[in-house]
Amino acid sequence: MKTERVWLAPVLSALFFAVFVGIWHLATVKPVGEVVVDPEYAALIGAAAATGGQSAMPGPGDVASTIWQHLRDPFYDRGTNDKGIGTQLVYSIGRVLTGFALAALVAIPLGFVIGMSPLVYKALDPFIQILKPISPLAWMPLALYTIKDSNISAVFVIFICSLWPMLVNTAFGVASVRKDWLNVARTLEVPRLRTAFRVILPAAAPTLMTGMRISIGIAWLVIVAAEMLVGGTGIGYFVWNEWNNLSITNIITAILFIGLVGMVLDSLLAQLTRAVTYKE
Repeated sequence: MKTERVWLAPVLSALFFAVFVGIWHLATVKPVGEVVVDPEYAALIGAAAATGGQSAMPGPGDVASTIWQHLRDPFYDRGTNDKGIGTQLVYSIGRVLTGFALAALVAIPLGFVIGMSPLVYKALDPFIQILKPISPLAWMPLALYTIKDSNISAVFVIFICSLWPMLVNTAFGVASVRKDWLNVARTLEVPRLRTAFRVILPAAAPTLMTGMRISIGIAWLVIVAAEMLVGGTGIGYFVWNEWNNLSITNIITAILFIGLVGMVLDSLLAQLTRAVTYKE
């Protein structure tokens, strides 16, 4: 029974994928009929649609061929607007990890302080509630005006969007530590710093790690939009540049890579969460 369950999920996933690709293929090869197409519109939707024979949307074969071309040489550099998709992803991942790490350095210690001190929580809660709902991209114009560097501004936006989930979850996890454990530590006259590392941190680790997983997911979402605004190099700029070039196939390819990288980042945090939470 267990063996059947192990194989069931991959088989179903492969089946769903095959059905999706089949529907996609049928939708893109279906004739659209004899239509009269305006020349300017034809230039936008492509020569295939202009002939009335095929759909303007690329099929799975076209996308697979484009993915293979990108994988053959992912890190080429032929100028400002012509870099490999691997290079674009490296720039984006670097910005995300930098902003995420800076947010962790601020959010985790501050979350500990807020969670351990009801007074500090009441004092800072109004500021958190006002700043937390603000879209990270709303900070971009201010960052560009003050920092005057598009790359650092993008990192700042990632810092902002990563900060709040980690801060709130850390504070909640620390505040939720069982009072019995803290009372035992006080009875044994354990120093506060040692209590924080040996009692509070292990107890709050699951909630803290949940905040980090949420933060990395939001950061990867935001970097694509941020790079569309600031330009330069990055997967978000790559998508926008390919739209300007009317290359729908490259856009779909980039979307797939964005999803794969997001899945890898979340999986890494999930494994770290299990290692921290279930470590004996």
